[in-house]
Formats: sequence, structure tokens, C-alpha cells
Amino acid sequence: MSSKGSLTRQSVIDKSLQIFSVKGYHNSSINDILEATGLTKGGFYGHFASKEELWTASYDKAVEIWKGIVFKGIRETADPVERIAKTIENDLQDYIGSGVFAGGCFFFNNLVELSGQSAQLSDRILRGLEDFSRLLASWLAEADRKGMLRPGLDHKGIADFVVVSINGAAALYSASRDPRILRETVVQLRSYLDHLKS
Repeated sequence: MSSKGSLTRQSVIDKSLQIFSVKGYHNSSINDILEATGLTKGGFYGHFASKEELWTASYDKAVEIWKGIVFKGIRETADPVERIAKTIENDLQDYIGSGVFAGGCFFFNNLVELSGQSAQLSDRILRGLEDFSRLLASWLAEADRKGMLRPGLDHKGIADFVVVSINGAAALYSASRDPRILRETVVQLRSYLDHLKS
């Protein structure tokens, strides 16, 4: 693909991210995408075989954007519990709260819509959330090995709770746009993490 073609493809993905975030997969039509991008149907299908292929490319781009925001400064954070706290703060305040996507959280919004409608697409989002939980659990296991946590904690259960809490806050924030929800969730989850320490 030529560099002009690559730029066009990336522009379509970037604009579609916003459309899918606001309208979801099923309510976003090819015509919505054509209108937003200025492409013809032939131009669109020259880059993507289907709307599903475009959604998949958009999902991959959303993951890239999310990782760039949520894991900012994490490599420099040696304390694994602080790493989790910083990840939570980055996720809620800098990703959800900063309006990266017009509709709120790309993943949560699409997961709600796709559940029961498209197992292939919703499973992809669920696998991403599961990967995120496993990462947090690995950081808890690291903290445990370093003697930083109370003994006998269920690392996976705690990580799942954190991921569910983040997504619950994302849902409430999307509905209300009340920034207190995000701030209070950050404070409460940080307090929860502090109670896990030895």
C-alpha cells in the first residue's frame, strides 16, 4: 500500500474510532463512515473488506491509544502496588476523564452493545480485559514476593475487582459526565490497595 493509501487508511480508522465509540458497532453504518471520511464506497472497500474488518482495526488502534495513556510512567515505578495505583489513576483520569473518545470508553461502550450480538467481537474485548487483570495480578504477586502484602491474598480476585471497579466508574461517568465519580473511585481504590499492604 502506498504511503498515501496508508495515511488514508489511518484517517479512516481514527474517524471510525469516534463513530464506534459514540454509536457502537451495529448502529454505525458504512454511510456514517463515508460521510465522516469523505470516501466513496469503492474507496472504503479498497481499504477494508468489511465494517467488521474496520472495527477490528479500530479496536487495535484503541488498544494502542489506551496503553499509551494508561501505562505512562509505569516502567519508572518500581513499587508494584504503586504501579497499580498509578495505572488506575491514568485509566480513570487521563483516559476516561479526558475525553479521548467522544462516547467515553471505547471498550466498555462496545462491549455492552456487542454482548449477545457478536461473540467474536465481544470476546476480543473480554480477552483484553482479562489480559489487563492478569497483568495487575502479576504485579500483586510481585509485591507479595517482596513481602509488601498481607499473606494469603487472592491476587486474581483483587485484580478482577479493580478492573470491574474501573469499568463501573467508566459506565457511571459516561452516563453523567460527573468527574467526582472518577476522582472518588481513584481515592477509594487507592485506599483499598493500601489496606492490602503488610
